[in-house]
Amino acid sequence: MNLYPLYIDPGTGSMLFSILVGAAAALYFLVRAVFIKAKVFFSGGGAGVIRGAHPFVIYSEGKQYWNVFRPVLDEFEKQGRTLLYLTSSGDDPVFGEEYRFIKAEFIGEGNRAFARLNLLSAGVVLMTTPGLDVYQLRRSKMVGHYSHVLHAPGDATMYRMFGIDYFDSILLSGDYQAEDIRELERLRNLPGKRLFTAGCTYLDVYAEKMAHMQKEEEHPFTVLVSPSWGASGLLSRYGEKLLDPLVKTGWRVIVRPHPQSKKSEPEIIDGLEAQYREFPSVEWDYERENIYSMMKSDIMISDFSGIIFDYVFLCDRPVIYVKQGFDLRPYDADDLDHEIWQFAILREIGLELSEGDFGAIGDIVKKAGDNEAMKLARRKARDTAWQYRGEAGKRVAGFMFDTAGGMTH
Repeated sequence: MNLYPLYIDPGTGSMLFSILVGAAAALYFLVRAVFIKAKVFFSGGGAGVIRGAHPFVIYSEGKQYWNVFRPVLDEFEKQGRTLLYLTSSGDDPVFGEEYRFIKAEFIGEGNRAFARLNLLSAGVVLMTTPGLDVYQLRRSKMVGHYSHVLHAPGDATMYRMFGIDYFDSILLSGDYQAEDIRELERLRNLPGKRLFTAGCTYLDVYAEKMAHMQKEEEHPFTVLVSPSWGASGLLSRYGEKLLDPLVKTGWRVIVRPHPQSKKSEPEIIDGLEAQYREFPSVEWDYERENIYSMMKSDIMISDFSGIIFDYVFLCDRPVIYVKQGFDLRPYDADDLDHEIWQFAILREIGLELSEGDFGAIGDIVKKAGDNEAMKLARRKARDTAWQYRGEAGKRVAGFMFDTAGGMTH
């Protein structure tokens, strides 16, 4: 009998390793959960939040959400309230902070993180992660209240199907988001969630940073190209068809690809970057925060990316957008019988650009610069979608305190 060494290809080996790590983590936290339940039972604990559970927990999918949660952590620290901060980034900025009342813990990614979260013992849990009780993220029976904080001022229905259906509460950036959530609840026969307008934490952070940033005293007229990613994204779909006529204007062009582009479509981004390497007027921005490019630019060209609202609300400068067919079928918004706010408002705050207009991009950019109606529309949109400016961290923390106070202990 011939014996050959067992060979497992790297992809399969990685998958098996991930499954084993996830299973081991799940077993550990399952044993831990059983121990906690037994301890409560024999000590006479009753229903409600388990004694000894963490009163407040925040879960962050990664360091990209630091500016969403930092104002909330600062408010907890200011009030001397303890909170457990779970993160899936080993280099999350939280580990560089000197908090006294915030305990930070790295829980890994993927199955390992879900194993920890699905058996969590806590009073109030806050997260930006959608899909509770839909995919791997399951509701723990030892958690009293799950709250989802919207981390963009756009529509709450632009999550994948059922993304926020099973949370106990949703924290909004503007009152307008509530109407469509209520409509989905009616359509799907869901119990009504608590809806609370808190504002937008990361926009508060950016606004404060930009207020203290040194502005360029003199700079060339600058166009910021900042699209979304994927097959329908501006760079993926048009690439040099848009960039060539922009470069010919002689203006400074800052290209800021979506962070996901480098991961999902590197051949497109690397190819475009190489193509324009010899043009000193073209810059590429891969900074974690978008505010540096926004501060240096006079106008933005984008597609359906949420960065449009960051730019309009923080910089109050004109936007040009390339309208493309957007397939709503995977999203909650597809169940609504009306156009969502962020698509409707785009026609008021921005100037639409079609592929046939690329050759005249210079004239179109100049036209977009002097439009009083768009200025008024931009400020109205900001007041609608970004309420309680500068107060979001305090309001989110206050909501968590009030929620915990109304629960049975």
